[in-house]
Amino acid sequence: MSAPHRSGTGCRRVGRLVLAAGLAGAAVAVAGDRKPDLPTAYPAEWDVAFTQRAPLKVGEGFCQPPVGPGVSSGLCYGKYLGFEPKKISYAKGTRLFAASRPLACDIEMDQDVAITLRDGVKIYADVLRPAGQGKLPAIVAWGPYTKSLPQDPEWVYPKEMGVDPGWLTGLAKFEAPDAGYWSCHGYTVVNVDPRGVDVSEGDMQFFGRVDAADGYEVVEWVAAQPWSNGKVGIHGSSWLAMVQFHIAALRPPHLAAIAPASAHITDLYRHRLMKGGIPNTRLNTVLTRSMRGSNRYEEPSVMASRQPLMNAYWEDKIADMSKVEVPMYLVGSYGLEVQAAEMDGFFRVASRNKWLRITDKGTWADQYMPENVDDTRRFFDRYLKGVDNGWERTPRVRLAVLDPGGKDRVNVPASDWPPANTQYRKIYLDAANGTLSPRPVGSASSASYDARTGKRTFVYRFDRDTAVVGYLRLRLWVEVAGAEDGDFFVTVQKTGADGKVIEAARGYKGTGGRLRASMRALDAGLSTDFLPVPSFRKREPLDAGQIVPLDISISPTGMMWRAGQELRLTVAGDVLKGTTAPTNAGRHVIHAGGRYDAYLQIPVVALSGG
Repeated sequence: MSAPHRSGTGCRRVGRLVLAAGLAGAAVAVAGDRKPDLPTAYPAEWDVAFTQRAPLKVGEGFCQPPVGPGVSSGLCYGKYLGFEPKKISYAKGTRLFAASRPLACDIEMDQDVAITLRDGVKIYADVLRPAGQGKLPAIVAWGPYTKSLPQDPEWVYPKEMGVDPGWLTGLAKFEAPDAGYWSCHGYTVVNVDPRGVDVSEGDMQFFGRVDAADGYEVVEWVAAQPWSNGKVGIHGSSWLAMVQFHIAALRPPHLAAIAPASAHITDLYRHRLMKGGIPNTRLNTVLTRSMRGSNRYEEPSVMASRQPLMNAYWEDKIADMSKVEVPMYLVGSYGLEVQAAEMDGFFRVASRNKWLRITDKGTWADQYMPENVDDTRRFFDRYLKGVDNGWERTPRVRLAVLDPGGKDRVNVPASDWPPANTQYRKIYLDAANGTLSPRPVGSASSASYDARTGKRTFVYRFDRDTAVVGYLRLRLWVEVAGAEDGDFFVTVQKTGADGKVIEAARGYKGTGGRLRASMRALDAGLSTDFLPVPSFRKREPLDAGQIVPLDISISPTGMMWRAGQELRLTVAGDVLKGTTAPTNAGRHVIHAGGRYDAYLQIPVVALSGG
């Protein structure tokens, strides 16, 4: 059967947000609940950039070429296997690929099921459930990668990703729950191709309220199906995690729980495309252009060039955490380039029943590791099945504390994030000798470097074992000689007494942050004592000789420094060669000491058990 096509459906821009009159294609009525306004298109005045995709081809892989040397290996998100609405049966014991795990039960899949959205656009889903069972809770996987199954885990996840193909059955779309596991534990898995993905009609949306509104409708569609018990969860990693906050913020009545893993973007502007006010669009461009679908795809990278300041378009890409109230099990990790915004999500969401586990592994290795899958099932069993399994006794936060050169600790219990017993200590920059001091430096001094190629380092030696767990914050006083603006990149690394960086598992070399000097104004409503958040609503170029303070957020870390080891702070014009687009010129001058209270604030935590 050929794929359906509706040229232009859902692709036109309208002059205002179109509000939903009802849930097209699904008779869902929830007494006492008022349906939120669900837009179907962006306002015309936003002038959102869309690009027509290349024709969709059966057997074509959704593959991302390498972004650059050492930046990203080419990932493949799965192969499009064609359009054919039908029922498929998989027998217990079937091994779909040579290295994958055999199925533990009989599974039925309804393939290419049409879901009609509020504006008449049809999107398609695959529904997988155990054969012969009645009403079950459902887990939705919502993301832009093909839902086509089966997919060979050896091909999707190269060895360097740390995923054992024997953990998977082949019934998992990229970053999604493995239906071969979940169905055999009493769940229906609904894999959805959102607008513009594969043969789903309309234009592909890049997060935001239109995409979230579609997710809202799909949650309610799932809840109304004869095979559903009315309880719906959402699960997945990375992109499939980020969208969960957006959908949950609309409060679908039948959404009972979410389990996002590595949701490292909850604010597309601040966390990725314009992090620190510095364009960082290359990875995003490669990602969107590696995808395939029927119509057009949104181009936020183009929008970053057209609209480089925070505005209504970018605000639409920010999940309203204050409206996320459902139970949540969040998994996060530490990293240099990602903002680790999943951890921000933990303290910003309104959910009372929320848990955070910080892993020491990569995203997909952690997601599909059998013991972690079982752990996530305990969470969903509690909130989608009502099983009294003691889940609430799980520590609210489980930390990973990396100890490069020693032994990492995982699942360290804590009551909150950031940890409630955090002591924020300031260590002060001494520009004269390149050190960090536990006390304010009395005499003012300065240090400079070539804005394009140079750097300055500041070193602090620990006199006792110290666990640094949480958010770091850097206060710099800077001057730009020979230019009206400057991009400042900072890294924090662990070094031995010999000055060499001590690298943790999976290549983790430390944490960092960045900020463009003209974008230094903070958002008072979003900033906290430990996490400065720029507003990005105006540029404030520097005058010649002007010295200004920069408050730079540094992605959270969990690192143990042993007595005698050193913390090395590096300030430079660019430390992420090839992924960002700094526009530096002249010399950067760092002022410290005296009236210039330049400091690095570190979160020190006393760990249970030493």
